[in-house]
Amino acid sequence: MNLTLKVWRQPGPGAAGRFERYDARDISPDMSFLEMLDVVNEGLVASGVEPIAFEHDCREGICGTCGFMINGRAHGHLPATTTCQLHMRHFSDGDTLVLEPWRARAFPVLRDLIVDRNAFDRIVAAGGFVSINTGSAPEANEIIVEKDVAEHAFDAATCIGCGACVAACPNGAAQLFTSAKVSHLGLLPQGQPERHSRVKRMVERMEAERFGGCTNYAECEAACPKVISIQFIARLNRDYLRAQLHRER
Repeated sequence: MNLTLKVWRQPGPGAAGRFERYDARDISPDMSFLEMLDVVNEGLVASGVEPIAFEHDCREGICGTCGFMINGRAHGHLPATTTCQLHMRHFSDGDTLVLEPWRARAFPVLRDLIVDRNAFDRIVAAGGFVSINTGSAPEANEIIVEKDVAEHAFDAATCIGCGACVAACPNGAAQLFTSAKVSHLGLLPQGQPERHSRVKRMVERMEAERFGGCTNYAECEAACPKVISIQFIARLNRDYLRAQLHRER
């Protein structure tokens, strides 16, 4: 396969960015998207050109670091797929692919396709933990959790924090990410003692990070590689309202 890439190049956060055109030649359909970029970068280095900067780690759809926009869609056009799991067989010979970083106020561009997603880390640090002192670790099977509750909590916990939800949202909102982190703890018995304070702290941190507001476009759910439901946003809103009432009482 031979492809044309139009890649956003930006040397640093304060620098002006631009699209640059590159040719991707003799690309195997069995390559992943990131492997294709590896081949392109090898050619750029051999030509004395600065390679395209993109973030990656596990390349197994687990770590959430590899995301960027491909032809205007977060992680590309396939549903429930991270960029590292997207294979070149899903494109056609001669295609032109436009690659650019997440576009969100809360995710400033660091370089080329890499953005600063530390805002997510600060949201988690605000309350995405259980801090109740329980003494020695109890036997896990002593805590009864109903099957449907456990499965619902696991659905929320599958969030990998890639940021596709923010990038796809017209408002740059982070409610899907925040609601997933709030819900996977709020559903389990271990998370109940801090349920009200947790949701309040995390929502306030989210708003302080200058994410946009949720207006139920549901683009976040469509772009999420783990297909996390916007029902968790409804749960977040209910818990946040209860947290306000709980504080007043």
